[in-house]
Formats: sequence, C-alpha cells, structure tokens
Amino acid sequence: MFFGLVKEGGAVSKRRKAIRTVLVVEDEPLVAFDNEHALAQAGYGIAATVDDHDHAVRVMDEGGVDLVIADVAIHGEKTGIDVARHAALRGLPVLFVTGRCPVEARTLAIGCLSKPYGPRDLIAAIGVIDALLRGARRPKLPPGLSLFELPG
Repeated sequence: MFFGLVKEGGAVSKRRKAIRTVLVVEDEPLVAFDNEHALAQAGYGIAATVDDHDHAVRVMDEGGVDLVIADVAIHGEKTGIDVARHAALRGLPVLFVTGRCPVEARTLAIGCLSKPYGPRDLIAAIGVIDALLRGARRPKLPPGLSLFELPG
C-alpha cells in the first residue's frame, strides 16, 4: 500500500494554486518541525519558520509569501494577532493555528485551525483556503477548521 503524498504529475497538480509558499509562525519547535515537514511533503514552499513577530514581519516584507500560518502565542511581547495585523496590511491571508482562537481573529484571518491537529488536517485546511482564494468550490472542512469572512 502507498500512503505518501503525490507531489507532481497528477491531474490535481495541473490546477493553478493560489498558495505556493507559506510562512510558519510557531514558537513550539516540535510543532514547527511537523508543520514544515507536512508542508514540504505536500509540495508547498516554506518562506521561513519563525518564532516571533519581528522575524515574521521581515519575511513578509521581503515578499514571496502566499499564506501565513500563525500561532497566537509566540515569543516576545507581540503576538500572532500582531503578525496577522501586519499580514493584513500586506494583503496576505492568515490561518491561525492555535488552541484558542481569539475573537479579534475573525477580522484578521481567513480561518482558525484548532490545536491539536494532524498534518493531514493542516494540509486540508490550506487546500480549503486555496480553493476560497481561487473562487473555486469549497472542499469539505477538516476537523477543527473554522472559516471567517474573507478579509478585505
């Protein structure tokens, strides 16, 4: 049996994706590593994996980021909410990945994926967001994913 993810060559990969490169903002090293691994296996580029606001802002300002996935609680005085505010100024969609989605997330993010989540749920959540950004039919939501109104 084959349980791996197919990257290229299939009919699915011929569709144009809105999300190709992801910025991971996560301060728990094991979660960050798991996210990176799942994203890479699914064929996404990783702009960077950072654990604080200032590094996240630098990466977003350099360009080349299609989606920000951010925990709310990160290192430093500023939070993932502050990261999302900066992303909104740059027109970047944000998916919060957190144990507790704050109320203000609804105006700053496209959705919230509840921790704990598995790699398949993360990839499925990004697939849903990709479909929404492309204006395609929304796929089935993975467990733990809440969607908000599209920002802007």
